[in-house]
Amino acid sequence: MTILITGGDGYVGWPAALRIADRTDERVLLVDNFARREWVEDVGATSATPVASIDERLDAAREVHGLTNLSFVEGDLAEKSFVDELLAVHEPEVVVHTAAQPSAPYSQINGERANYTQHNNLQATRNLLWGLEEHDLTDTHFVETTTTGVYGAPEFPIPEGGATMENQGERDDVPFPNMGGSWYHATKGFDAQNMRLAHTQFDIPISDVRTAIVYGTETEETRADDRLKTRFDFDYYFGTVTHRFCAQAVAGYPVTVYGKGEQRKPFISLEDAVEGLAEVALTDPDERPEGLTVYNQVTRAISIVEIAETIADVGSEYDLDVDVEHFENPRDEDETHKMEIENDRYADRIGGQSQSFEDGVGDIFETLTRYADTIKAHEDRFLPGVLSED
Repeated sequence: MTILITGGDGYVGWPAALRIADRTDERVLLVDNFARREWVEDVGATSATPVASIDERLDAAREVHGLTNLSFVEGDLAEKSFVDELLAVHEPEVVVHTAAQPSAPYSQINGERANYTQHNNLQATRNLLWGLEEHDLTDTHFVETTTTGVYGAPEFPIPEGGATMENQGERDDVPFPNMGGSWYHATKGFDAQNMRLAHTQFDIPISDVRTAIVYGTETEETRADDRLKTRFDFDYYFGTVTHRFCAQAVAGYPVTVYGKGEQRKPFISLEDAVEGLAEVALTDPDERPEGLTVYNQVTRAISIVEIAETIADVGSEYDLDVDVEHFENPRDEDETHKMEIENDRYADRIGGQSQSFEDGVGDIFETLTRYADTIKAHEDRFLPGVLSED
């Protein structure tokens, strides 16, 4: 049996591969084209944590954790010929698809990057789904990390996948509409629809794991050796809000909250996200939910101002004097939106949250304080600005 993990060099994909390989004796094959490293360099940024080469990572996984079942192949999933060869040779029984251009701000820079994001993300998913059909692999469990961003910010509790629609006195359960607010988020809504089509037409078992904003630097496996660390982006384009705030604190900047900052967003720690993917990917076929299953991979919704204040509180434990400052909000958004999101199916899968937000922030500071010089050398990346337009 082979478990294929796409985006295996990425922020979530790499630690997920370590967790899955540690939980099974089956072969775990990583695939990546290292594009994330290029995108981050393209905007003049860098990972705060040094990112080892894939060969160094695999060597460390073998030496430290005894993971002899991990291997890697380089290739571009947007190229159908590569995907066809990949599936024909390795015949995976599980595909965990974490590969994508994941940044909403990057997709909004200009038309070129919007086009690239949509072509890259949609083509990769379509190639994999059609490849499973064309290579007679329709029993393969296809697991994709989409995003809770496909839901937008409705004024009612967000369901776990579907919704009930009513018109002229008649009701029916329908997939939640794609309400993504960026050219990136739109790709994940399209992916959700394409996965639904693949299940309907090809009978492929699908798990659509709608991942919230992920924060954190470490998992149980990555702590053991610096070569196993995953990347940590803190710039405007690839650094999520928690990561940017923590990096600002380490660099001695005030944490910048736009407007009131009372709007809540869905979050999950890296540790919980990795555990969820491992649980879904390694579920015995006889125990998997039938058909297409949507999971809201989120542990709680947190307001932006609570994030900032928590970072200030935890930062004091690391001798960081963190100020929280409010600035006029340049975005047209509801600064008090109280997002509610259902996650019962996902919580049952992981058995509840294992890492609190406070502990996750502590992990981040424990790591980032070692790399403060790197952050300070790139502190101009906290705000928008692209150095390369090539």
